[in-house]
Amino acid sequence: MNATATAPTLSPLELHLERIRQLHVDGQHAQALQAAEALLIEAPGHYETLYLAARSQRYLGQIEAALKTLARMEQQRPPYSRMHEERGHCYVVLRDAPRAIDALLLAVNINPALPSSWNLLEGLYRMTGDAANAATAASHVATLKLLAPDVVRATSHFSDGELDPAEQIIRAYLLKAGNDVEAMRLLARIGVTRDALDDAETLLEAVLKIAPDYRAARYDYACVLLERHLYMRACEGAEKLLAIDPDHLDYRALYARASVGLGEHDRAITLYKELLQVVPGAADLHLSLAHSLKTQGRQAESVVAYRTAATVRPDFGDAFWSLANLKTYRFSDEEIARMRAAEAAPTSQTVDRYHLCFALGKAFEDRGDYAGSWRYYSQGNALKRSESRYRAEIIEINTRKQIEVCTREFFASRAGAGAQRPDPIFIVGLPRAGSTLIEQILASHSRVEGTHELGEIPRIVLDLQGRQPDLDNPRYPGALAELTPEDFRRLGEKYLGDTQIYRGNQPYFIDKMPNNFRHIGLIHLILPNAKIIDVRREPIACCFSNLKQLFATGQEFSYSVDDIARYYRTYLDVMQHWNEVLPGRVLRVHHEDVVDDLESNVRRILDFCGLPFESSCLEFYKTARSVRTASSEQVRQPIFRDGVDQWRNYGPWLGPLKDALGDALVRYR
Repeated sequence: MNATATAPTLSPLELHLERIRQLHVDGQHAQALQAAEALLIEAPGHYETLYLAARSQRYLGQIEAALKTLARMEQQRPPYSRMHEERGHCYVVLRDAPRAIDALLLAVNINPALPSSWNLLEGLYRMTGDAANAATAASHVATLKLLAPDVVRATSHFSDGELDPAEQIIRAYLLKAGNDVEAMRLLARIGVTRDALDDAETLLEAVLKIAPDYRAARYDYACVLLERHLYMRACEGAEKLLAIDPDHLDYRALYARASVGLGEHDRAITLYKELLQVVPGAADLHLSLAHSLKTQGRQAESVVAYRTAATVRPDFGDAFWSLANLKTYRFSDEEIARMRAAEAAPTSQTVDRYHLCFALGKAFEDRGDYAGSWRYYSQGNALKRSESRYRAEIIEINTRKQIEVCTREFFASRAGAGAQRPDPIFIVGLPRAGSTLIEQILASHSRVEGTHELGEIPRIVLDLQGRQPDLDNPRYPGALAELTPEDFRRLGEKYLGDTQIYRGNQPYFIDKMPNNFRHIGLIHLILPNAKIIDVRREPIACCFSNLKQLFATGQEFSYSVDDIARYYRTYLDVMQHWNEVLPGRVLRVHHEDVVDDLESNVRRILDFCGLPFESSCLEFYKTARSVRTASSEQVRQPIFRDGVDQWRNYGPWLGPLKDALGDALVRYR
């Protein structure tokens, strides 16, 4: 997010819309309608043009025509607040108070920054004798009057998902007004939506310095800390809010989510159950409860909670996918019919549709209908990829620069740098390569603490990249050359300090963030005595397993055949480089070898880590611990070979994947 506002260049479509808006301002509604209708010929279905046409029709007294135009608009953009507001205006003209109130309530629930809707609601409630709701509407009107008009306008755009105009308005306003805490908080919320979390954190810290008692900003700040995986600080923020208002549902839910981040699942489960006593119809809370139960190995209870979430909200794709993601759950005919109906419904949101597609892919796979399964997996991937901003070349640029910067001579000249403690064991590789199995084996050893996929190394990388990173010419890894031995030691100590919260009393702990394979050079420099294990799986099996997996966050490379194949090849390139410049530093473990000969590979892994053999590592499935990944149920069972060749059932559709992988099919060994 840039620090200054720039004047946007308007497209021809936007220039037409500006002209129509000005005609409205000038009261020339017939001309505005004529211009809107002409524009709809060029851009049929454009939601804002339809909105302006409906407004013109209302001003011209063409109420039935306006309602029909709004119905067309709703097909294009169902949750748009100003569409519901305009419908409310139409019903006011028709003197249909109940329908006007319903429409206006829909509008303000989407977008609370609508003075016109609140004003109308206040009048309608007074007219119908509802004094309590009239007073509530009046209080909203009064609150909006206290805000600068630009903040209200920008908030309205933000609520409707129109981020560009919201950001342009609020940045221009801040340049004039200075430290307006409402405007700063809104800019931070825009930053969160754009995933500029570091900017949002900085803005909210500034807001709280100016207004330390501003609860909404403190809540936003704790949420940002949570998104940045700063779970202890997020917990502390939630506790401060709960000390002020212990019954506030959002604060309690935030505390539960932060507890999950810290691995305090027993506390989280208690918190979620208490919340559901108050709001039993909250589908998201049932889902969160189920996730924590699953992580604790309480599968039967988690199934009940997932199914409850799907009952409370029948099109809740995430609830159905979560059942499928247990890997052991089997859907009934009735559940499959419900999922197919919800996925095909025109009112279903894209996020629910792709969750449902992945769930249906698993459901049909379990029934041996591989053609139907592949169809749904492909559709789910296409829907997910359509929302992604992933660019494969960014990872490839990073890999090329790692190879250029991190040479054998580079490491030799920095020998002895970093924090010397040997505590971490990094498990790296692609997702779905078998890393959770290796983690569970090691976590079954009496001297090793199993944690989860820790975000500390990626966070150090973000700090090294700096604010506003140029993704096509990034500072990292080149910035490593600018660091002193003391810097490397400080970063290593910071990593060890930040990860302490996840640890018990064991001398070693596991960091299973798979994408850390890209940062082995950094890990070596800051933690030269840490152990690094590369878990590798046959390319087609690994890539296919990614293609049928819907990840909670990240791993955006996994939603197309070309992207996952390019990522796998890039992974091989950078791992070959690390093996050449840091020989013996990384232990390579092939998943198929572990499946075929468990004991020999367990002994090999333990020897590499400097750990004595313990038979508990062979009975890893008996180890009771929290497991968060998609393999959580599989690693609670003995090893079976069934899953190794599952991809062969999809052979007729995997030709493009084989072609895209090319020599990786041989090179991976």
